[in-house]
Formats: sequence, structure tokens, C-alpha cells
Amino acid sequence: MNKAIIIGNLTKDPELTQTTSGISVCRFTLAVSRKFTNADGERETDFLNIVVWRNLADICHKYLKKGSKAAVTGTIQTRSYDAQDGSKRYVTEIVAEDIEFVGAKTNGASEEKEEVSKLEPISDDGDDLPF
Repeated sequence: MNKAIIIGNLTKDPELTQTTSGISVCRFTLAVSRKFTNADGERETDFLNIVVWRNLADICHKYLKKGSKAAVTGTIQTRSYDAQDGSKRYVTEIVAEDIEFVGAKTNGASEEKEEVSKLEPISDDGDDLPF
């Protein structure tokens, strides 16, 4: 079974490209802290490459940004290619099947606070309230 479930923060804004046939591909890196500390008492962090395809790629590009927290479920995939110097390079990445945006909504939160601050208190010193 090949299944990865990770939660982490984006290290930079996601990059959206398209294949020659017009399929959207979004790539980003998640910083994921390890559960245990090392010998120096510090938590180490892994930087994992994520690849998202099609409509989910468009959604990720639109709503995720550097620092966003995301939960990714997918499969681990390894591919190789020949570099310009003739050496063989290997890339390991997680191909996302499902992504959940975790944490506070950053864009609408300030608008909501502004709307709440415009509310005026109701005076209860009169008898004109129906309850």
C-alpha cells in the first residue's frame, strides 16, 4: 500500500503550470515538523514536494499561499531524469489525491471583523423592545 498523509505549511506560493495538452499542474513544498526531537532537543523539519493535478491544482493555486497550513493525502512517487552534466537525478514527491485547507481563513477574517465593528449596541433603557 502506498499512502501518505501529512500536514504542514507551504514554504512559498504554489506554482501553477499546464501540460502541453492543457492539464493544470500545481507544485509546492510543505514543511512538516517531525514528532520527536533530535539529540540537541530540537525538532527537525522535512521539506516535502507536493504535486497536484487538474481542478484541484487550480483550487490550490487560488487559495493557498506561503505559510498556509494544508493537510495532504496522496501517494509517494519517485521519478528520475538525466541532468545536463550527464548524471542521473532522482525526485521523490507526493502526488496529492485530496487536500484540506487547515487553519484560519486569512482573506475573509479581516472583512468579518470590520463588519462586526460597524454594529451598534441596542439600548435597553426603553420599553420599545418586543421581548
